[in-house]
Amino acid sequence: MKIRNPRSRFDLNIKKGDRVLEVGGGHNPHPRANVVVDKYVDDNTHRSGDIKVLNNQQFLNADGEHLPFKDKEFDYVICNQVLEHVEDPVAFLQEQFRVAKRGYIETPSLLGEHLFPKKSHKWAILEVNGEVVLVDKAKMNFPTNFDFGDLFLEYLPRHSIGYKILERTHPNLHTMRLEWEDDFKYVINPEDKNILKYFEAPWTREMVLHYFPQRSLGKELADATLAFTDICKSIIKSRVLRKK
Repeated sequence: MKIRNPRSRFDLNIKKGDRVLEVGGGHNPHPRANVVVDKYVDDNTHRSGDIKVLNNQQFLNADGEHLPFKDKEFDYVICNQVLEHVEDPVAFLQEQFRVAKRGYIETPSLLGEHLFPKKSHKWAILEVNGEVVLVDKAKMNFPTNFDFGDLFLEYLPRHSIGYKILERTHPNLHTMRLEWEDDFKYVINPEDKNILKYFEAPWTREMVLHYFPQRSLGKELADATLAFTDICKSIIKSRVLRKK
């Protein structure tokens, strides 16, 4: 079942003694992963750089749809920016549910896919009513001629404090993040018009409020304050590490 929507891939409920697997760590493996698997070793089509393996991590060349592990061999599995690429999402997800007790999955949201579309992404993904919905981009005639990735993924996160606050106060704006236990609900290429409208029609005010419920001014101020504090801590930490 779904547990919650974390603020980031570092906001995870991983215990100190947990054995952690990452599926598709690529060029940016999670530092908490004990074992990292990747399907493509010499092909960077599906990632932004060469495979990287951190100290004390075991790396295996393996297909996420056919993982070489026993049932529940891991306490936790991390899957960051991979599901949108896979050919068979059912087999891919079922393998994660099989080999781990709990886990975290992150993908571009539907809005994120529109802002920075990638030809290597097969699926447009959005969480609707507690279900992770995947729609084949080919069925949607998904436009890929505009890509604002350099702006929203590189420049603004590095140089705009206002954007950093937005990322933290609305973490699922252009990213779908979900932490789960045992499994979570998902649907592939749904036919339900109440779900498809999020993918095929202009969003009405009602749809916006359903996906992003309006919060009180006090809640907004509290979240913005926490976000700003977190940003300050991150800046201080990065400068300290740089000096070392």
